[in-house]
Amino acid sequence: MSYSFSELDFLKPELGAEFIGEGTHFALFSAHAEAVELCLFSPDGKEETQRLALPKREGDIWSGYVAGLQPGTVYGYRVHGPYDPKNGHRFNPNKLLLDPYAKQIVGDLSWDDSLYGYKIGAEEGDLSFDERDSAIFMPKGVVQNPDFDWNGDEAIRRPWTDTIVYEAHVRGLTMQHPDVPHELRGTFLGMCSEPILDHLTKLGVSAIELLPVQYFLDDRYLVEKGLRNFWGYQSLGFFAPQSRYLSGEKIAEFKTMVKAFHSVGIEVIMDVVYNHTAEGSERGPTLSFRGIDNLSYYIQSPDELRHTFDTTGTGNTLNVAHPMVMRMVLDSLRYWVGVMHVDGFRFDLASTLGREDLRFDRDGGFFDAIRQDPILAGVKLIAEPWDVGMDGYQVGGFPFPFREWNDKFRDDVRRFWRKDTGLVAPLAERLTGSPVQFDHSGRSATTSVNLLSAHDGFVLADVTSFNDKHNEANGEENRDGHDGNQSDNMGIEGETDDETVLTARARRRRAMIATLFFSQGVPMLLGGDELGNTQHGNNNSYCQDNEIGWISWEGRKDPFLDFCRAAIAFRKSQPLLRSERFLKGEPGDPPAPYVSWLKPDGSTMDEGAWSDGDMRVLMMHLKDAPGEYGAAEELLLVLNAGEATPIRLPEGWNWQFAFSSAEEVEISDAGETESSGQSVLVFSRKA
Repeated sequence: MSYSFSELDFLKPELGAEFIGEGTHFALFSAHAEAVELCLFSPDGKEETQRLALPKREGDIWSGYVAGLQPGTVYGYRVHGPYDPKNGHRFNPNKLLLDPYAKQIVGDLSWDDSLYGYKIGAEEGDLSFDERDSAIFMPKGVVQNPDFDWNGDEAIRRPWTDTIVYEAHVRGLTMQHPDVPHELRGTFLGMCSEPILDHLTKLGVSAIELLPVQYFLDDRYLVEKGLRNFWGYQSLGFFAPQSRYLSGEKIAEFKTMVKAFHSVGIEVIMDVVYNHTAEGSERGPTLSFRGIDNLSYYIQSPDELRHTFDTTGTGNTLNVAHPMVMRMVLDSLRYWVGVMHVDGFRFDLASTLGREDLRFDRDGGFFDAIRQDPILAGVKLIAEPWDVGMDGYQVGGFPFPFREWNDKFRDDVRRFWRKDTGLVAPLAERLTGSPVQFDHSGRSATTSVNLLSAHDGFVLADVTSFNDKHNEANGEENRDGHDGNQSDNMGIEGETDDETVLTARARRRRAMIATLFFSQGVPMLLGGDELGNTQHGNNNSYCQDNEIGWISWEGRKDPFLDFCRAAIAFRKSQPLLRSERFLKGEPGDPPAPYVSWLKPDGSTMDEGAWSDGDMRVLMMHLKDAPGEYGAAEELLLVLNAGEATPIRLPEGWNWQFAFSSAEEVEISDAGETESSGQSVLVFSRKA
């Protein structure tokens, strides 16, 4: 069938391909293009059937309406303009380009030299021009009908004080679960299958944070080594779900997953990558943004426009400060909230999003746009508060309503339980929500997202099993990944049958989990940590779409899973462990919970105790503000990284044992008991 553009009696403001009942409206931004062609393809994407020049240009928006063109149509663009790399222009109409607003993407990218705008191997390098057609190797967009039955689905909007985040990977969580149907493993439908929902609800988490599920590519160098981009931090389509996570051909599967999570009270948070794209540096391929308008979409080097400016370690940096690029990011976020019903976002390398004139600005345009947006300001927003550029490390530097991943919590908690010296003062900071970093600008005590481990780095089991990283499977001679893991193999590197070592490892993991869930802030658990999952010492599993990166479910019968459930349940039962306000050293005005710090003998921590590098025990006394009748709830947390130690409870009377990461204890009439080594004890009373 042959199509042509026809007139609309009104102007459509939306970008992308929008089906509007009788046909489809197409719109693309390019400030420096000279012409834009819409390319239509056969349903399998292999044959280009028609090219149509977009007839309208208003400002920098190229558009046209095709009557009769229906959902399911496969399409791409070719954009004409100057090929002038020295001045930042890399137009090449021989390269088929993916629509940045494509809602579904079909076909796998097949790496070929024709995907590059310049001739690979040419003496002029990226200044040369390649005339080969790339269409056969390219994925394409698909026109979508957004209709879906959301009947009964409502946003949960759970308070941060009641939020427990579970970071997980669609394939990693489902590929080895014995009860997930084989045909659904590795898919959105497998993610929301009954076995997964049952596990998460029994565990007690309230939000699942999905590693990138927007359309991404496998890096060429990984494919050539027989590996894949497992984590997904090479985005190319900001509106489309990753096609390999679909069991069929319909993006409704993603919506089905979200609706299923909501039905059991679990919010869905997406890890999103708006700081860079999969096109890499100026020597990367021309797949979408580079060929549409390189100078607008990417930050170029201030010294030479030929080169991209890189604050992300990937070769390019998305130019979010440009109004139309910012609009694309905001449109994408609003799409995932409004159309796909997700509940929040975790922003990868979020410092890049705050860069204006190449420097980080917490009052920058992107943050202002988020805060004023009536849709986005009400969802959960989490920043990874760093990138690799100048001034990139910004823990504590983001504005409300952002929460932030807190690597200081991870490192200090690992070091405390490893028995490093001088850690009681840093631990006190982490237990109280890291107020030095976050208690400013009206931010709440839930600003810190506390974590023991995440996708990047050692999983929790490996923190207690390996002193060194073992990334040989990545094919980089173990040079990749972090060297500073704050880990301890407890005497033997890796797997062992030594019962003494295994008992010590399990004891430390329980103490660390208790620390995570009993600290102020928002706890985040890495999927699989509750099962004792190991990556065998690989701390950079980004390319391990196999048993290294996939979670083993053998730990379902391990008592550690029951312990994790108990720790989460205890947190939920204790408002003092999840305060909205930062804890103070004495009752405040207005009344708020307050905290005091004690030595094992029950006396107040003094300067000498805080500076004692050999101190291994910290006692944290939490007391709620007096209620209507003067009563106050109290908790006493005893964290002991050292050996067994006698302790005395403050004021000695009316305390009850509440929780232990090790053995239960008894309290004498004099208010004395013993804290065993490598353990967390909790006592409670009502004053």
